[in-house]
Amino acid sequence: MDLLDSMNNAMNYIEEHLAENISYEQVARRACCSEYHFQRMFPFIAGITLAAYIRRRRLTMAAFELQNTDIKVVDVAMKYGYQSTEAFSRAFKNLHGVMPMLARKQGTALKAYPRMTFHISIKGDVEMDYRIERKEAFEMYGISKEINAVDNRQYIDIPAFWHKCIENGKLDDMHKDFNLDQDECLHAALYNFREGILSYMICYYPPENVSLPAGYTKLSVPATTWAIFSTAECTQEGGTEAIQNIWKRIFPEWFPNSGYEHADGPEFEMYYNKGDGKFIEEVWIPVVKK
Repeated sequence: MDLLDSMNNAMNYIEEHLAENISYEQVARRACCSEYHFQRMFPFIAGITLAAYIRRRRLTMAAFELQNTDIKVVDVAMKYGYQSTEAFSRAFKNLHGVMPMLARKQGTALKAYPRMTFHISIKGDVEMDYRIERKEAFEMYGISKEINAVDNRQYIDIPAFWHKCIENGKLDDMHKDFNLDQDECLHAALYNFREGILSYMICYYPPENVSLPAGYTKLSVPATTWAIFSTAECTQEGGTEAIQNIWKRIFPEWFPNSGYEHADGPEFEMYYNKGDGKFIEEVWIPVVKK
């Protein structure tokens, strides 16, 4: 089964169980991959988290039922997995902009999120430079922030975090504390993935024979096989766009035919100063053979 068929099979399962408990494990099984891989892959392909998609579909169907039947609000709430009318009403208003009872009123504007299906999209005309490497366990230390990844907000919030750390002197402090030259590039880790949230840490390897001051976050990384994707040489101004373009291509373009899937673990953005205002950037993704 190819990616197109398996993703549509997963969507079929979701539609068939909107009024029941939806097992993420079963969704992933229909997509022929691990649950962890599916939940990391889905937002890159669909542009929305799996939980948010399911929530939107359930509230879309709830609105249809309220408009077209005499079903009680409390019964609709229970049908679509809400434990109370209050919780359902809050979610309904957040999505549709009105309380559930107003959905019955003729002329009320509501939102409908159609069932998602996947079709062929012609891509792959631009090569991706990558290599597979096995690396022993290592540690990183740095400064971290919770990042909002809903609706691809990470592409805005992560550059903003870097900019803030430059302005407030945190990056200068890191160079001093880690005994680094000012032109040495710091790296970044993405980890602790939750629904719509991830931890992002500007980091570096622990310095030898230097004690770091308190306040740095420690990240221990086990021995892992990595898929490492490289950009072409770029300027500092073009670096953000270059690495974001890699992120947007890894899951929909590389993974489907690679024979690998995402392993449970942190991801990295690695930056290297090549001199003369040029930089190389890498994205490290932990992988396992399917």
